[in-house]
Amino acid sequence: MAGHPERIPRWDVLDEHLAEGGFRWSRWNQSLDAPDYTLDEVVELEEMAIAHVDALVLGGQPVAKRLLVPALVDEEPERVVVAALALLDAERPSGTAAVLDALPQAEPPALAALQRAFELSPTAVLPAGLTALLTQEDGAPELFALALDSVGAHGLATSAVCTPFLSHPEPRVAAAALRAASQSRLPLEPARLQRALDSSEPALRDAAILAGLMSGAYGAWSACRALAGTPGGRLPLLLLGMSGDAHDTKRLLELLPDEKLQPDVLWALGFCGRVTAADACLELMRKTPVAALAGEAFSAITGLSISERFAAPPEDEADPLPPLEDEDLDADLSSRPEGALPKPHVEAISAWWKEARQRMGTQQRFLAGQPFTPRVLLEAIASAPMRRRHALALELALRSRGAIQVQTRTFTAKQVASWKEACAASVAAFSRPFSEGLRG
Repeated sequence: MAGHPERIPRWDVLDEHLAEGGFRWSRWNQSLDAPDYTLDEVVELEEMAIAHVDALVLGGQPVAKRLLVPALVDEEPERVVVAALALLDAERPSGTAAVLDALPQAEPPALAALQRAFELSPTAVLPAGLTALLTQEDGAPELFALALDSVGAHGLATSAVCTPFLSHPEPRVAAAALRAASQSRLPLEPARLQRALDSSEPALRDAAILAGLMSGAYGAWSACRALAGTPGGRLPLLLLGMSGDAHDTKRLLELLPDEKLQPDVLWALGFCGRVTAADACLELMRKTPVAALAGEAFSAITGLSISERFAAPPEDEADPLPPLEDEDLDADLSSRPEGALPKPHVEAISAWWKEARQRMGTQQRFLAGQPFTPRVLLEAIASAPMRRRHALALELALRSRGAIQVQTRTFTAKQVASWKEACAASVAAFSRPFSEGLRG
C-alpha cells in the first residue's frame, strides 16, 4: 500500500487485520505460559500474529492516523499491543512519537499493553524518549516503572538511570529499578539492597532477592530462605527448589502438608530434581485439587510424560453449574495455564515408578529423568513445556550471576538467538549452584 498512494485503502480489511492480529497475538502471548506447548509449537502462532502487524505497517501513514493511533487507547489490550508494535516498526518517527504520547493518558490495562510492545520491539527501535520519561520531576510512578522495565528488558539500563529510583517511595518503581539493574548486571549498594530485602511489599522483596542473587549477595539468599512459606512467598519457594540442595528440598517437603501452600510448593518441587520429592508428588496425585500439579512436578523430575496410559481418561461430563443464587459473580473466570495439565492415572504411574525409582539415586538431582548437568539444563530450556522454561532460564541466569540470560518472553527468533549464545558459553560460567560463592 505504501508504494501505491493512489490505491484507496480497504478499511474493512485493515480493521480486520487489527482485530485478528490482536486475537492472534493474545493466543501467542498465552502460549508462552502454556503447559502443553513447546517452543517449536508456538512459532506458527507467532507467525500468524506478526503477519497481521506487517500488513498494518504496510498501510503507511493513512492507516497509522486512522486506525493505529486511536487503537493505542483501546479498551482491548491486545489491540493496543498490535497497534503499538506496528507504529514502532514503521519507518516514520511519528509512529514512535504517537506511542510515547499515548502513555500519560493510558489506563492500566493499556499501559501494560504498551509496555509489552516496548519489550517485544527490536532493541534498535526502542524510543529514546523512554529514558527521557525518567528525567521528569513530576513524572507518574507508573510511567517510571514502565520505562525502567522496558529499558531493562533490553539490557540497556545504566547506573545513572537506575540508581536514583532504587530508593523511590513507590515500591513498584523501586522494584522496576532493581529488575533493570539485575538484567543489565549493574552493581548494587549493599545498603540499598538490604532496605529492599526488608520491605513488606512482596514484589519489591522478590526483585531484591533476584537482584541480590544475580550480584552474588549472601543476604539475598538468607532472605529467600527466611521468607519461604510466608504469605506472598511463591518466588522464595521456587528458588529453594532450584537450589537442588537436599536441605532445601527437605524444607519444601515440610511445608507440603499446608493446603494453602501446596500449589506453590509443588511448583517448586518440580525443579528440585529429588527422588524424595517425586515420592511426595505421587502421593498428592490422589488429591483432586492438586493432582495435575503433582503430576506435572513428578514428570519434571522423572521424565515420565503424563499422557496415554499414564493420564486419567477425560471426564465424560462437566461439573454441573451451581444455582444462580449460589454463583460467585466476582470470581475470576479467566483460564489458568495449569488448567491444561492432564490428570494423572495414579495406579499406572505407581507401577512404573516402583521399577524406575530403583534406577535413580536418592542423592542425585534429576531433570526430566536425566542426572542434572549444565548441558541438560540448556537442553531443557529448549525443549521443556513453555510454562517451565521461564524458571529454567532463571536458574541459568542465577548460576551464571547474570552473565547468561536466555530470553523466554519475547519473539522466538530472539529466544533462539539468546539460547544459542548460552550454548556457546563456557560451561564453567554456570556449572556451580547459584547459592555457592555468595559474599557478604
